[in-house]
Amino acid sequence: MKTLTKLIGSSFLAVSLAACAANAETGMSKQQSAAASEDTTMVGGAPMYPSKNIIENAVNSKDHETLVAAVKAAGLVETLQGDGPFMVFAPTDEAFAKLPAGTVDNLLKPENKAQLQKVLTYHVVQANALSDAINKMIADDNGAHPVPTVAGGKLLAENDSKGNITLTDENGRTATVTIADVRQSNGVIHVIDTVLLPK
Repeated sequence: MKTLTKLIGSSFLAVSLAACAANAETGMSKQQSAAASEDTTMVGGAPMYPSKNIIENAVNSKDHETLVAAVKAAGLVETLQGDGPFMVFAPTDEAFAKLPAGTVDNLLKPENKAQLQKVLTYHVVQANALSDAINKMIADDNGAHPVPTVAGGKLLAENDSKGNITLTDENGRTATVTIADVRQSNGVIHVIDTVLLPK
């Protein structure tokens, strides 16, 4: 009788473990298929999911560690996790590295928070425009379309000789969009190769 009880107990445990494993596998495959069904773009070695907001995606990009640190220091995380829509021209770490030595460290100081906020919001537009729409606006404006930023200043959107979208700030610095149309749940990111600076 004891042997039978042990056998039944062992069988029940085996069935339970198998069921748990099956459930775990099903759960994972559901997650994987949900992720796979999203039309992601790779940025900085990480997939950017359209179902996630700008901050949730940006923190995974190895090319945007400086930008993420700056957004945190400026207290803009909550804002960029909001409903939006936001169009963010996101400078890479290499773009920040092109600034004069000490510029980034200086901007990240607590006493320069207002200046940092202005620089970062100069890269943000209250819109959700994909590259096709931007190119149309450029064409409609005879090759140069003014883009009003959240910071208050404007960027000039144009096309270079290769058809890439470029943005020129009010100081004459020009950035090129290197990865366009990275969709987010609250807008879109366009990766750029130069930090743009307001007046």
